[in-house]
Amino acid sequence: MFGLRSDGKKIKNIDPFMKFVPHIMFHRNDAMVMQSQDYDCEGMDNYILEKRKTEGIRFTYLDILVAAIVRTISQRPKLNRFIMNGKVYKRNNIQVSFAVKKKLIDEAEETTVKLTFDGSESIYDIKEKVDAIIKENKGMEIKNDTDKVAKMLTRVPNFMIKIMVRFLMWLDKHGMLPKSLINVSPFHTSVFLVHLKSIKMPPVYHHIYNFGTTGIFISIGTEKYEPVVKDRQTKEIVVKKMLKAGVVVDERISDGLYNSLSLRIFKNIMEDPTILDKRNDNVIKDVD
Repeated sequence: MFGLRSDGKKIKNIDPFMKFVPHIMFHRNDAMVMQSQDYDCEGMDNYILEKRKTEGIRFTYLDILVAAIVRTISQRPKLNRFIMNGKVYKRNNIQVSFAVKKKLIDEAEETTVKLTFDGSESIYDIKEKVDAIIKENKGMEIKNDTDKVAKMLTRVPNFMIKIMVRFLMWLDKHGMLPKSLINVSPFHTSVFLVHLKSIKMPPVYHHIYNFGTTGIFISIGTEKYEPVVKDRQTKEIVVKKMLKAGVVVDERISDGLYNSLSLRIFKNIMEDPTILDKRNDNVIKDVD
């Protein structure tokens, strides 16, 4: 309440225009900016192959993707802001949520998980966390804390669910949502990742939920072979494997130039993930 929250700290020293924007666009789905991204798979494929040959470690695109998200936010902290009740907050840590299918069949349930980082992690640290949480949530009988809370809230009639959700949103708006609920909510996160590549689907532009604090959705689809200009001077064209993505950002958290430069950094890391081998000793903090 009064701007105090368990998951973030209100930013007072902010550009007047950016401070004004949340009072024009009240909801996240008012402020969505969408962009398609293409990542050259050559660097990722070479990296994965080299690590398997020399170290016996089986990295995946998901490992690289999560590590690239964490590293980018560690250098571009404004991406880790969120808007609540017209106020701008900086998040206490970096978090990535994504869905896990308990089994790859139509009837299998889907759950959501959330990983927390401080930004200093190497790709080895991140792979360990990703592998562990996927293993913990595989199996039809497995129920994590998010599943348990969702089941508890949906044991009542439909009209009561509507009332409870609106009440929870009101509590969240005024900084009174219990920390225990924020911790299990996949919608209170830095980035929500939609990993459609795992089911061989193209990427989508996923809407940003008004519930929670998520300001960025990244949807990764399956790879495609496409003609690409290799040399702009000679206009030589080659066929390359490209990873497709749809990125949706709440434009109220940072301006267009900042977002564009951040996506460029993210793309560079995705295409050359060797930078992720070492831990990051230069985590840039947001303003107080």
